[in-house]
Parts: sequence; structure tokens; C-alpha cells
Amino acid sequence: MPNKPAAAPRRDRRRAAALLLSTGLWPAWPALAAIAQSRAQAAPAAPNGPATTPAAPADAAPAAEGGRWVHALATFGEPKYPEGYTHFEYVNPDAPKGGVLRLRNPDRRTSFDKFNPFTVRGNAPAGVGLFMFEGLCTASDDEPQTMYGLLAERFQVAPDKSSITFRLHPKARFWNGDPVTAADVKHSFDMVTSKQASPALVQAYAPAGPVTVLDERTVRFGVKDKSTDTLFLIGGLPVFSRKWGLGADGKPKPFDQIVTEYPITTGPYTIAAVDMGRRIEFQRNPDYWAKDHPARRGWFNFDRVVYRMYKDAAVAFEAFKTGEYDIYKEYSSRSWVRQHKGPKWEGGRIVKKSFETATGQGLQSHHFNTRRELLRDRRVREAIALAYDFERINRFGLLKRAYSVFNNSEFAAEGLPGPGELKLLEPYRKELPPEVFGPAYRPPSTAGGAAELRRNLLKARSLLEEAGWKLDGDGRLRNAQGRALELEYLNPGETGGRITDWQKNCEKLGITLKERNVDFALYRNRLENYDFDIITIVEGKFSLPNAAGYITSYGSQAADEKGNDNFRGIKSAAIDHILAVMGKARTLAELRDCCRAMDRVVMWNHWQVPDVYVSAERASYWNRFGIPDKTPLYFGIDTSGDHSAWPIMCWWKKGEA
Repeated sequence: MPNKPAAAPRRDRRRAAALLLSTGLWPAWPALAAIAQSRAQAAPAAPNGPATTPAAPADAAPAAEGGRWVHALATFGEPKYPEGYTHFEYVNPDAPKGGVLRLRNPDRRTSFDKFNPFTVRGNAPAGVGLFMFEGLCTASDDEPQTMYGLLAERFQVAPDKSSITFRLHPKARFWNGDPVTAADVKHSFDMVTSKQASPALVQAYAPAGPVTVLDERTVRFGVKDKSTDTLFLIGGLPVFSRKWGLGADGKPKPFDQIVTEYPITTGPYTIAAVDMGRRIEFQRNPDYWAKDHPARRGWFNFDRVVYRMYKDAAVAFEAFKTGEYDIYKEYSSRSWVRQHKGPKWEGGRIVKKSFETATGQGLQSHHFNTRRELLRDRRVREAIALAYDFERINRFGLLKRAYSVFNNSEFAAEGLPGPGELKLLEPYRKELPPEVFGPAYRPPSTAGGAAELRRNLLKARSLLEEAGWKLDGDGRLRNAQGRALELEYLNPGETGGRITDWQKNCEKLGITLKERNVDFALYRNRLENYDFDIITIVEGKFSLPNAAGYITSYGSQAADEKGNDNFRGIKSAAIDHILAVMGKARTLAELRDCCRAMDRVVMWNHWQVPDVYVSAERASYWNRFGIPDKTPLYFGIDTSGDHSAWPIMCWWKKGEA
């Protein structure tokens, strides 16, 4: 089975994180990054063990408390870069400008039909957000969840976190030359939380507001839940001009009717040319207001950035090899081994490299829809998981088995629960599996070969018998009502055979596991209506876990709301309580306890079959680039999540190969 997963639908258009991903803004969205991974985001590679994340003191509190005006905010401890810093360490502040960066569509969007990434209908190209929209703040890519003022010169957090006030940079300008005002900031918030915007954005920003314009350059946001998560969410607010979408009569259009009008934004690039749905070209704005800003020095070095859309991945890879575009991010381990080689690699014209990151990896797994009667029993779910032969899938030896909601990080559960975890778990002992209070979950292994797989299947058979399933004369499992255990794995627009080995092992148990391949439009519709048995989902990456994002994936309320991200139908009072406490964590130790307690509940309930994760970004690229000496801890290759797309934002052209 290839390790390129089926991602949740609304995540590039309807989920706020995806909107971040698609807007390309660093959104203070570790919160939303947990919601995210749009159509194409995948998480599969071969980590060599968790990367080291710089840790703040366990009892450190956020830096910008007490009503001080500050240039930056760290979730725990002090920001790495002090007042007066000149640039981030992972850029070349003297990088030359010039040249053309050629890219392909970085996700499953194979076309585009609008430029407004905040509404439900249609697709906006990823580059619009990556290169045009900016937030009040931006993230540093070499420290966990820390934001630095960008459009906001400085900001002030109320001592009780009930509000955050931003003072806009006096040089901040939209590409049309207009200054950015507090009224523009309020307008942007009002639009992305309006009825015409994505429901995901409305939900994501629900804890923020009201917004008050104090003067032309000062704006205050209320913070209803008084959480650090919401402070970061507001910091990532994409800001655009009130003039975007004005009609010929000078009156504003409804937000969802702003479709093909070029966004009036503050970012370093403007749209230079468009072949709608096929190609879009961005041109660097020579008058970009922040070209000398310390958070932007050394960034955005290409004069032009051109995206060409490809509908077929095989065609896209062949186009890369001929030099039609510059960087190819690889998701498939099989392709990484077999296809990224040849004379152009051997001769040095194309470089193949795996960039290790310290990014925490959300859970990539096969989700069970527990709303289905056949999947409500935990023993049945565990039995199906025991039939999953990961070592067979990992025959190239490049993958790491997912074991946690928080892979590749210190937030994954380890050993026995500690005192802080037990304090969260004990009130719910009766509703939780007993294993939650024992050693941390680790997925079943078949490293021992056929004998170990056989032991797993025997254990699965015993679990199924306990749950009341018996083999009939044809070797099929049936329950007391005579219903066969038949399940469907829903797959978006891929060729068949992704789960062949899993199907064969399920057959040995008397379970029928069918694979259905559908186009993405139908896939999205069925997920939005929770009309599936099993799907594959990749949860977001993070530097620090953020409760706000997990509420839509794990919160009980989200289970009953169609179109949400709680695909598994999870309803757990323990999870709801843990998430509530997580959102108010004031120290790293408190956050870690919440994450590890949550991890135990999620994994031991077998609501999913864990698949893979990767701590590296793998790519081949034409040898045409200058690259900074230092690599950041957190980044993506060609899309943005809760941190930057470092190669396309911070590299520079050194000459044609």
C-alpha cells in the first residue's frame, strides 16, 4: 500500500487550518494545523527517531503577560530573538534577488477557479496565500510556537489574556499603496467570520472578538476563552484591504461573490498572469513594504514564481525530470527509492535530499467510523487492527510506524502514566479501557514474520469471538442477528490495490474488506456526511500541540456536526475534559501531561489503525539554488502549515544548471 494518504476534504477550503495551508500564512495555527493537512498533505517517510525540540523550562509561562507591549510572544518562556533582532538564523540576509522559481500544484488541487481562499465553493491556488496574504504576526521556524510582529509592530496581551491589542507597523502597505489601518484589520476579521466565509473559519475564530478599532493604527481583539491558543490564532489573522471586491458602484460585494478579483494584500508578490485553472504567475513587488523587516530579510528572493497545474502525478514527475519546474516533494517511499535516480541525479544536475525536521507529526491512520453499528465494539476494531501487516507495507524499510497522536515529539505517551496524567484520567476510569492506566500504546508488530502475523490473527479471532462473532459455513463472520462483518474502505480517486494485504488477512478472519475508489468530489461529500466505514486521514504537524485544533477532531460536540473533522465519531467525556484543561495549560509540563493522557485514551480505544509518520521532508530539486547555511527546525518543502515553506520562501537562484 503506498503511504500517500487520503486526506480530509474541507481542509484546504473549509477547515481553518487548511485555509491557512492554502493561504500559506503561518497561522498561529498549530491550533489549526492539527485540523489541517489539506488534500495532498501526507506524512510518510522514514524517520530515524524523534528530532530534538528545544524545550522551554517546564514551569515557564508565556513571555508577553502583564500588559507589556512586546515584539514577540512565545507560548512558554522567552522568544529566541530579542528586541532589535536583524533576521532569522535560517536565512541568508544578503541573498541575491532575481530569477524564476517554477513549481507544480503542491497538493491535490489540480485546478483553480478563484482567488478567494476563504470561501467554500471552488479552489484557490496555493500560491495566492503563500505569496500574497500576511498576518498580524509571523512564526519563527526554529523555536516552538512563537510569533513575531509583522503587520503589527508591537502587541500587548492583557494580564488575564482577555484581550490582545495590536499596534500596526507605520510602513505596512497593501500592494496598491494604501496604508494598512485598524479598520482593514477589523474588516478582514468580519469577513472571514461572516456567513459567506467557510464555516471552519467561523468556528475557528469563535473564541476571538469582539474587535475594537482604538485609532487608525491600533486594534483590540477580545479573547473569550482567555487562552494562549486563541492569542496565536488571532496573530495569524490574514489581513486584506476593504477595497478588495468593491463593485463598480463603489459598494462591497458579498464576501462569497468575491471570486476572480485579485486580492488586495500586503504580501511580497502580486499576480502577474493567469491561465485560469492551468497556470498562475506571481511577480515580486519591488515596493514591498516589509523587504527590510527583520522577519522578512532574506525571504522571497525570486523575481517571479510560476505554478503550473498537473492533473496526473506520473506526468508531473516526468515534467520535473525534463526541467519544467524546479522542486519535487516525494510522498511515496517506493517512488523515493525507485524513481529518484538516473543520469541527471548521478551527474549532479538534480539533487536528492531528505531534510530532517523537529516537527511533531500528527497521527496518520485508517479511521473507523464508530457511528457504524459494526464498528462500535472496541474488540472488533482491535481485531481489524491486528490484521494490518505494517512490516509487509514497510518492505523498503523507510517508514516509521505511527504510535501516537503526537509522533516524533515529547508529547507522545511513554511508559506508565505519571501523576499529572492520572489526575486527568482517574475521574473517568470506569469509562476508559483498563489499558489506559498501564504502559503506553504501541501498535502490533509483524517484525517476526509469518509466525508473528499468525499470533496476531489468533488474538484477533479470540477478540471477535468475545464480541459475539462466529464463523458460518462459508467462513464468514456473522453476529447473533446473522449480519456478516463486511466493511468498505473508501479511497479518493486512486487505482485499486492499496489495501490488498490487509484484505487478505481480514479474509482469514472471515471479514470482508472491500475497497471503493471514488472521485474526490464524491469522496468529500461522503466524508462531510460521515457516510463511510474506513478512511485514511493525516492529522496536522505541530511544534507545540494546540487544543483548539483537536476539539474539531476529537471533541464530542464535533461528532454530531456534519462537515466537521471528527470522522471517527469520538464521544468521550475524558477527552473533552482533557482538551479543556489543555487549552488552559500555563506550563510546558501541564501541556505535556494533557497530551500524554489524551494519547493513551485515543490509542487504547482503537478508534483507528495507526499507519506511518515521517520526520523528514524528502525532495529532489534542480541544482539551481543557493541554500542558507542553517536549516530551520520546522518547515515544509512547498506548502505552508504552521511554519514556512522554507525552500520556496528562503532559497535563491544561483544560476541555471
